[in-house]
Amino acid sequence: MFLEQAIKPENHFVKYILGLFIIFLASLIGQIPLLVAIQYKTMNSDMASPVTQEDLFKVFDSNIMLVLMLLSFVFVLVATLLVVKYWHRQPVLTIITSRKKIDWKRILFSFSIWGFLTTFFLVLSYWMEPSNFIINFEWKPFLILVVVGVIFIPIPTTAEELVFRGYLMQGFANWVPNRWFPLLMTSLVFGALHFYNPEVAKTGNVIMIYYIGTGLFLGILTLMDEGTELALGFHAANNLFGALLVTSTWTAFQTHSVLKAIGEPSLIWDILVPVLIIYPILLSIFNLKYGWKSWKEKLTGKLFLNK
Repeated sequence: MFLEQAIKPENHFVKYILGLFIIFLASLIGQIPLLVAIQYKTMNSDMASPVTQEDLFKVFDSNIMLVLMLLSFVFVLVATLLVVKYWHRQPVLTIITSRKKIDWKRILFSFSIWGFLTTFFLVLSYWMEPSNFIINFEWKPFLILVVVGVIFIPIPTTAEELVFRGYLMQGFANWVPNRWFPLLMTSLVFGALHFYNPEVAKTGNVIMIYYIGTGLFLGILTLMDEGTELALGFHAANNLFGALLVTSTWTAFQTHSVLKAIGEPSLIWDILVPVLIIYPILLSIFNLKYGWKSWKEKLTGKLFLNK
């Protein structure tokens, strides 16, 4: 089973803390190209100091900025895989799935259903309140965005899922051998790391409900399905379709998307509805397709040492 396969006497939680420190250092190294680019632009432009994210999107093409922002996740992903293989001495597959190999059909199904629903909800929002959007579409930069998005966006989403729903969830399971504690802790940490996103400054701390709720949803997917495939597909679709379809001046990714949102974010529709309505519906759909059983045991049960 997914968590049990990492429960070993030698996998002390301190070992995971050191592993996370290595991953964090890799992230810092990956940010060097962005920092160098910012320094160069600051020295050769009239940008004030400190530089805001809005300033950066004024002097960098958004496709270039997107690549620079996502580059550090390449280092995070590589570091995570190396830490698992050489520091914990366990197969990389063990932080991805409990199956004998990665189930790509699960990833594709989750990606497809959330991509479809994301598109549907955006079309519905535009139909109901067209004044909240302006057409942002330009063929050339959009096609470049498609290529950049397809290549680069799955890297950070995969890195985040393998760190949070894979490595860190198994780490907390080695500390407290049950299922609810890793689920809760990874959801809280996942939400906390989004605290400095520009969306928080725009909407206020209430958006943490969305971030923590999304982490909880992805954690439930992982525990019920005994692997990260469904979470990987959902997360990739969420970020890719979001980048391609709609942007705004206050989101983390500002892209050459089809639409640009100019209205104010809604507490009900943008935060509460996804967490309280859409995510439970998605869980029901996955439950029907994959025939999940023993919900209480899989989400709150005890774990046993893998000898």
